[in-house]
Amino acid sequence: MAFPPAQGERLPWEAVPEEVRRTIEQRLGSSVATATTQPGGFSPGAAARLELADGRRFFAKAVGSAPNPDSPGFHRREARFAAALPPTTPAPEFLFAVEHGEWVALVFEDVDGHEPRLPWREDELDRVLDAFTDLSRALTPAPIEAPPVAAALDDLFNGWRTLERPVDDWASAHLEDLCTLEADWAEAAAGETLLHCDVRADNILLTPDRVVFVDWPHACIGAAWIDLLAFLPSVAMQGGPPPWQVFESHPVGRGVPSERLHRVLAALAGFFLQRSTLPPQPGLSTLRDFQRGQGVQALAWLRRSLGES
Repeated sequence: MAFPPAQGERLPWEAVPEEVRRTIEQRLGSSVATATTQPGGFSPGAAARLELADGRRFFAKAVGSAPNPDSPGFHRREARFAAALPPTTPAPEFLFAVEHGEWVALVFEDVDGHEPRLPWREDELDRVLDAFTDLSRALTPAPIEAPPVAAALDDLFNGWRTLERPVDDWASAHLEDLCTLEADWAEAAAGETLLHCDVRADNILLTPDRVVFVDWPHACIGAAWIDLLAFLPSVAMQGGPPPWQVFESHPVGRGVPSERLHRVLAALAGFFLQRSTLPPQPGLSTLRDFQRGQGVQALAWLRRSLGES
């Protein structure tokens, strides 16, 4: 595989504190017979498909403050958003959350599907891209309360202005222009659509008749095309087509004014590339390489869109 895997260092279900596991079993009304770890996704906790003694199936994820102290907060945010999503959202049904000490666990319906195969297959990518259109229609206007994208990403989308070392010669030569574009990203990204804001292959499940978007801790409100724009660099990195080819022909991306596209794309590229220069995060050993791969693709897209490829 020519690209880094999107996965944290998963814990087995048995490593979740007994009190948390026992509470989940009590809430579900049956004991866990088998727990099958799901490796995809950037989380250092447990993520498992649970088969109960009575034959029912559920999905559960649980994390503590070690090795990554930020992870429980992500689970708490996801619980709030997942509980509020309308039933028509192509997302797993959220059942309940359990907290014990520094641990947070979430329980969902078990979606009988699989992540897209990588490198991307054309048929599966087409299904996912069609689902982006359905997702934006279903979530415009935003059906729940969530922070505006400017507030959600304000501390993150300043990569070019905080970069401490060069990422490539072109970016170094154009750093002032990149900082100027990035500084105006928030107004360009404004809108009224509820965004997932973290769509990648590892946050998608394909069933025979559904495309399901999982993991919603970063939900926010902005322009309908933001999710598609942020998704496509990972697709290109993982063997799919160039992002501009998809964006310019997609119903959600077609017609986006170039000045808005350039500002948000500059901020996205700066975020990925600046983050890739930071020390590794505990329990997320492949994250920095994954961010760099996305940043390289986003920057190539920006250069082409500016006429400088």
